[in-house]
Amino acid sequence: MDSKTFIHVGCGHKNKEKTTPEFENWEEIRFDIDESVRPDLLGSMTDMKSVGTESVDAIFSSHNIEHLYPHEVPIALTEFLRVLKPNGYLVLTCPDLQSVCALIAEDRLTEPAYTSPAGPIAPIDILFGHRTAMQQGNLYMAHRCGFTKKVLADAMHIAGFKKTAAKRRLSPFFDLWILASKKEISDKEITTLANLHFPS
Repeated sequence: MDSKTFIHVGCGHKNKEKTTPEFENWEEIRFDIDESVRPDLLGSMTDMKSVGTESVDAIFSSHNIEHLYPHEVPIALTEFLRVLKPNGYLVLTCPDLQSVCALIAEDRLTEPAYTSPAGPIAPIDILFGHRTAMQQGNLYMAHRCGFTKKVLADAMHIAGFKKTAAKRRLSPFFDLWILASKKEISDKEITTLANLHFPS
């Protein structure tokens, strides 16, 4: 059986072991806008000209889409759709503004919400980007938009994805996960795929 290929969008220094267990036996193409992380392909989510049309089986994107301006989101999702094979799908995770804003409503904007390998993360970091990284000059880390579960699913459908399954994870994760298929598939099929990729 032919091996499957996925694009790891916005890979940073990570490789497929930091995606989902399902992708560990797939061929990985590391794609990033930052040449210092030595990706296989250099480019932006809004201009993936280095990736052929209908050339990959899946896309994995973790905490990248929030770095785009709102008007760029449809452009990026259209690019994702273009490079996927007809049976392909997108797995994407990003911050969940609904759960983050619950902390802000409690006046906890700068209080640590959880501790990451990079240190304590506060709601202000989740909303606007990791302050320490930006202070050190990495302005790629700035956040320019955000999503709730409904808004993210709506964006996928507007871009042309046919079926979605989404999940919210509350404290200490404060994130959204969505799987979007390029073609129309059944509820059972999308749920099966989601279960392969979403964290428990």
